[in-house]
Amino acid sequence: MYIFKNAWKNIIRNKGRNILIGIIVVVIAAASSITLAIRESANDIVTAYREKNKIEATIGMNRNNLMGMLKKDGSSQEDMIKSFNDLESVTASEIDNYGDSEYVSEYYYTYDLSVDAKDIKEATDSLVKETTETKTTTEKKSFGGGGFPGFPGGGEQFKRSTTTKKTEKIYNEKAQNGAFTLIGYKSYENMTKFISGDYTITEGEVSSDFESNSVVISEELATLNELSVGDTITFVNPNNTKKTYEATITGIYKENTDSSSSMSQMFTNSANEIITNISFVEKILTDDEELKPTITPTFIIKDVDSVDKFSEEVKDKGLSEYYTITSNVEEIESATESVDNVKIFATTFLIITLIIGGVVLVVINMINIRERKYEIGVLRTVGMKKSTLSLQFMMELLVVAVVSLLIGAGVGAVLSVPVSNKLLANEISNASSKYDNIGKNFGFGRMDSSFAPNSDDMDDKSDKTEKPSRQSSDFKNMNFGIANVSEVQSIDAVVDFKVLAELFVIGIVLTLLSSLASMIAIARFSPLQILKERG
Repeated sequence: MYIFKNAWKNIIRNKGRNILIGIIVVVIAAASSITLAIRESANDIVTAYREKNKIEATIGMNRNNLMGMLKKDGSSQEDMIKSFNDLESVTASEIDNYGDSEYVSEYYYTYDLSVDAKDIKEATDSLVKETTETKTTTEKKSFGGGGFPGFPGGGEQFKRSTTTKKTEKIYNEKAQNGAFTLIGYKSYENMTKFISGDYTITEGEVSSDFESNSVVISEELATLNELSVGDTITFVNPNNTKKTYEATITGIYKENTDSSSSMSQMFTNSANEIITNISFVEKILTDDEELKPTITPTFIIKDVDSVDKFSEEVKDKGLSEYYTITSNVEEIESATESVDNVKIFATTFLIITLIIGGVVLVVINMINIRERKYEIGVLRTVGMKKSTLSLQFMMELLVVAVVSLLIGAGVGAVLSVPVSNKLLANEISNASSKYDNIGKNFGFGRMDSSFAPNSDDMDDKSDKTEKPSRQSSDFKNMNFGIANVSEVQSIDAVVDFKVLAELFVIGIVLTLLSSLASMIAIARFSPLQILKERG
């Protein structure tokens, strides 16, 4: 208590110097709180993005190993095709085995099945026709009379022979052999091409009933066959034309990717792709075990560190060396790179601010010690210990620092709200527009305020005059990998207890560092020498 009273008296007595110290600490505290708020906002953005964009892994071809196997010494192209045909595809049971892993939180897969259809034409710019080559030869012989050789009056006899040229076709048996490709999905969240905007519904919508016999077809296929929403398509098993399956068209989509702009193609790559659900595809597969669909799995990995571990585990479970595990880790990290850079800049600015502020405080404290050198000599002469004297000087600086930190924290809290909102504004706008675009891609039109998750946090200034044609209840709970960031409405949302604790630690550290000057000086000063110089 004695030390505190003395410290308070000295603070009052030396107002000018302590006000200067206070101003410096207020500036440091305000700058630090704003910087810490920026860091917290950046962390919120990164965390929200990574929570919504799950780490996905899938199985793809290992092209290097595959070509090494196919291209052996003396291997012809025919041998390579036959070797590729012998390569076993990944089955659904194998995917279930791979998905049963401690590194996987969930998994799903889509079916690609080749089928034919009645009464509709395939969108293609080429036709394949089977031709038969016939060769006719004529042989003339002379006969004598009576129709016997050597006799007058004999006639001519013609002998014809026909030769048919037969061509053996060597082809990739893994390629789809039907005119159309049925692609089955389990839910909206699995339909990545609609989420990314590669595909967009132009008429109708993607049905929310993933158990029904419903399909979505391309604009080109619809135009070529004069089909529209509500019409039905009869699909035919390519192995058995007697087995047919009817489905209703609920939507028509177009492809927005660069593949549609090729000058050498009449139709886009997706012209014959028909979007449906897994349930409908499985109905067809149940009737014919010989049909071999292409199965594309997606595994949701728990964290970044588990990706390599999962890859090794899958290899141990028997995944062929000609397949490999790929993930979207680099894509996620690339998407948050700009925000991470802001976070790094804020951290760098904070460090520079603390270094400069610390140096200034040390200099001011050294000047303070020199000005109070005689006071130190007198107190030491009357018997005050070095440690007690050092503690008194530290207490003076600590009281000024704590008061200034509180003021600086308040100033920083007020200023940090608009600063944080400026940083978040672009992300909030992007989240709102992305959700609207995805709704349009699926054929629901613009999503209204009740549609988007946490819609109160979205931009209220956006135009909401366009209403969706239909709203699926399932759609409301989907996040589609969109970062859920919201505008800061109050000071405590930015400068919370964590930030205040960090500011308090910063103040203590700066106080201790700047007090080192007084401790060193007090330890070196000789009381008698100080009084002698004073005399």
